[in-house]
Amino acid sequence: MPAREFTIEDLKRILREGAGSDDAVNLDGDILDTDFEALGYESLAMLETGGRIEREFEVTLDDDALTEARTPRALIEVVNDTLAPSGVA
Repeated sequence: MPAREFTIEDLKRILREGAGSDDAVNLDGDILDTDFEALGYESLAMLETGGRIEREFEVTLDDDALTEARTPRALIEVVNDTLAPSGVA
């Protein structure tokens, strides 16, 4: 069975479930390139988000890659790179 892809919808759901959502932040807009801090998610919220992604998608995310992913697009790429089978023909 192929690995499931991590999408922006997955990320939005996990952000809302894990870290909550500031009423002033609209996660339904185009947020792919918006910094997580500008969206109201500080480092602790992102650690919680990373933990939820790891549990739900059964992956281990590199702490540095998770910290360096400053936008939803970057985090989605990190997760999908981790989900992608390496060296499988």
